[in-house]
Amino acid sequence: MTEMMTKVEKLKQYIPMVHFIANIMGENCEVVLHDVTNPDHSIIEIVNGHVSGRKINSPITDLALKILKEESYKDRDYICNYKSTSKTSKMLRSSSYFIKDETNKIIGMICVNMDISDVINARTILDQFIMIDNPKIDPVEPSKPAFDPHLFENFEENIEELLLSLIKGVLAEYDIPPERMSPQEKIEVVKKLNEKGAFLLKGGVSEVAKYLDVSEATIYRYLNKIK
Repeated sequence: MTEMMTKVEKLKQYIPMVHFIANIMGENCEVVLHDVTNPDHSIIEIVNGHVSGRKINSPITDLALKILKEESYKDRDYICNYKSTSKTSKMLRSSSYFIKDETNKIIGMICVNMDISDVINARTILDQFIMIDNPKIDPVEPSKPAFDPHLFENFEENIEELLLSLIKGVLAEYDIPPERMSPQEKIEVVKKLNEKGAFLLKGGVSEVAKYLDVSEATIYRYLNKIK
């Protein structure tokens, strides 16, 4: 209990930094402080939550779950400039800073999500004008991608939506409904969901069991097989 309180208190020291960044960047920039030890209700501070539609006690994101599961935070301190989208389909440019304890284990994240929808719309208009002025000129291609092409993030307002998004995303990879899947195919689904961190969330086992039309005991058996 004391150790957990110490981690929470350490994270709360970053709250002024959250407000500092938000005040610099303006109202189109959402800044979030996550307690990743509580993925179901990870957000402990958020400024400009209208950008993603989230609030305090909203859950962790699908990308953050993947980072936790793969422990990819161990050899880096942050990730920058990856693409994300809000519930209202706003295009966001995101970056995340990892907060670690003395053993190099992640305990929190500061995430900065900039709404660049207006910038993209403006660029589209400018590109159209360039093409009209001189049809031989192509829009200038950046020398380096604006986003990390390997990273993408979705934001959900509650744990149920996050689980549903993860489950439906994996099931969409298959051409048959869950009730017609073979046991091996269901094991593959469980493996993919495990890699995405779905079972780190409260209720993950029961929700996956419901969608695969099997018992919770069967899901645990599948998990034991893939370990």
